[in-house]
Amino acid sequence: MEKKIRIGLIGFGRTGKAVANVILQHDNFSLEWALRQRALLDHRSIPDFLGVDSTDPGLVYSSASTSIDELLDKHPVDIIIDFSSAKGIYLYGETAAKRNVKIISAISHYQKPEKQLLKELSTKTVVFWSPNITLGINYLIFAAKFLKTIAPWVDVEIIEEHFKGKEGVSGTAIKIAKALDLDKSDINSVRAGGIVGKHEVVFGFPYQTVRLIHESISREAFGNGVVFIAENLIDKTPGLYKYEDILMPFFSKKAIT
Repeated sequence: MEKKIRIGLIGFGRTGKAVANVILQHDNFSLEWALRQRALLDHRSIPDFLGVDSTDPGLVYSSASTSIDELLDKHPVDIIIDFSSAKGIYLYGETAAKRNVKIISAISHYQKPEKQLLKELSTKTVVFWSPNITLGINYLIFAAKFLKTIAPWVDVEIIEEHFKGKEGVSGTAIKIAKALDLDKSDINSVRAGGIVGKHEVVFGFPYQTVRLIHESISREAFGNGVVFIAENLIDKTPGLYKYEDILMPFFSKKAIT
């Protein structure tokens, strides 16, 4: 029987729970634990809490009462997945790197100090960071860059829609803008209701319009992205990886002919 990839999850909010739900149902993974700030669910069984039929041993722990060193001593993992906050990397980063635990960060916004820390950690272990870890949105970016290369003069606008209360411009929209050499002013933001996440790139040609749209129907989409990335990081050597590094081999001439 093939050894399962052991997963530790940082952050157990709405998205963290959705990601855990997907991991629990994947035969190649074993969710060992989830670490969150609050002690409300301390030592609760994750499968039981989510109502998933799984033999994974995962329990919820609170960072207020359990240190990351203690957690990794008792429940070692192969990969840590971070859906917490921009400051979460300070909680586990150095410890994970010293133990050669791979890091997958799905944090939307990092400032310069956190980005520098990711680079430093990547000299010791595998570090992957993407503001949006869904496979679909990253395929959209690939397709958008290809079209922009064909018609560099085309008018381009980006529309991002998210749930009411989400602060700031979407990190994914900013990533799309950078990929297409656009300014932040070319991003139009909509905040309404409970929209999970929608990104649209509009290409305005003289007599036609091309629209590339990606919409996350539920937060489980982030879990699917995590599974895809984790499976493709297993044999990687230490370094800082982005989605393009993982997708590029699939876009070889052999793959598309």
